[in-house]
Amino acid sequence: MRLGKVVGKVTLSRSHPSYTGTKLRLVIPLALEDLPDAADPQADSLVVWDEIGTGEGSLIAISEGPEASQPFRPDVKPVDAYASALIDELRLDQGLLDSIRKRK
Repeated sequence: MRLGKVVGKVTLSRSHPSYTGTKLRLVIPLALEDLPDAADPQADSLVVWDEIGTGEGSLIAISEGPEASQPFRPDVKPVDAYASALIDELRLDQGLLDSIRKRK
């Protein structure tokens, strides 16, 4: 599981029937260095299945790979990434913050 920032939404003109009624979000995964200030994350984006009501700018937990399809079992969904939690507050240890700043 990783943390990510929602940067947009995905709109499909045609899709797999199992996507009916869901929302897809464009999410940039966050590296450890991005966590203190996630204003401008630098990574490749993911398309994430969203059933929890994320919005642009939301900080979320992302499940990827086979684990992303687990909430739908026994149904089969073509999902590579799933928004598994909204992060309301994130606290980082001061020692961790100091080590991140030294890396930059």
